[in-house]
Amino acid sequence: MSGYSSDALELSEALSIARKLSKYREPSHWRSSAEIVTTFVLFAVIWATMLVSLYAGYWIALVLALPAAGLLVRLFLIQHDCGHGSLFSSRTANDWVGRIIGVFTLTPYGFWRRAHGLHHASAGNLDRRGIGDIDTLTVAEYLSLSNGRRRRYRIYRHPLVMFGIGPAYLFLFRHRIPLGLMRAGWQPWASALATNVSIATLSALLIWLVGIGPFLLVQLPITLIAASIGVWLFYVQHQFEDTHWSRDGIWNFHHAGLHGSSHYDLPSVLRWFTANIGAHHVHHMCSKIPFYRLPEVLRDHPQLISTGRLTLLQSFRCVDKVLWDESSRKLISFREMQSISAIVRPR
Repeated sequence: MSGYSSDALELSEALSIARKLSKYREPSHWRSSAEIVTTFVLFAVIWATMLVSLYAGYWIALVLALPAAGLLVRLFLIQHDCGHGSLFSSRTANDWVGRIIGVFTLTPYGFWRRAHGLHHASAGNLDRRGIGDIDTLTVAEYLSLSNGRRRRYRIYRHPLVMFGIGPAYLFLFRHRIPLGLMRAGWQPWASALATNVSIATLSALLIWLVGIGPFLLVQLPITLIAASIGVWLFYVQHQFEDTHWSRDGIWNFHHAGLHGSSHYDLPSVLRWFTANIGAHHVHHMCSKIPFYRLPEVLRDHPQLISTGRLTLLQSFRCVDKVLWDESSRKLISFREMQSISAIVRPR
């Protein structure tokens, strides 16, 4: 079967599935509220326990930092649903919950919502890469770069930078200034400024209550771990070998959503901490579905379980997939690129 006829079948499949998803969009306000309260309460309890454990030994606090970071990731993903307007029927309720959570996740809600909206509007489109994405070059683009720019791209895509230094920089510093949306008006700046002031106020209050040393010893590992987990989740949602990218002329929103986003099939406890964001292909086809209804979609449409499926073990193989090969239509590694570099010429 030719690539074009295969694409036509995949597009037809994606459109058919997308039409069936609208019935899952209705949120339960009681369920949404319960999910928020439960997550906040658990986070506060573990944070307080970490603080108390400092007197018994810092290793206890470091162990507890992992579930605390998981809960912070869950708060971020609840904020994510607010940004899509899927947690409550009221936009006002979504926006204010999102703004409040943004103080804890160090993420200015209005700025992030706009950038993330651009990501959804162009995910998988080779001609509209940019804001809200992990920078990804094609093989031809990479080979056309100077040696210095190739080294910079390799450093950017190195796991230590991508999942360690990069997340810390993103959440601690980059989110403080809404770079990339300079032409979007005053709203992203107002969002960042209000969030920064709120973060500073909350931090000052906690430092006054417990002291700057204990505050940093508790909060800093939680933030750094949560940041790395968050970037990892976003990475594997789109950076896997059989993802989908296409040029503007043939790109389709639903097709790219279904085949350019993974189903990160995690163990049940990790699905809870990550608010079912692993069903990312479903989310990209219909972002208005509340996170707690995504398992319902997979249950009713079992064919979606195997689409783009990645297990936890399989996901670690995605780390070296760094270049899009337009000939094979796959993400490949630098090592794999070497085998084809002799025949691929930059445009």
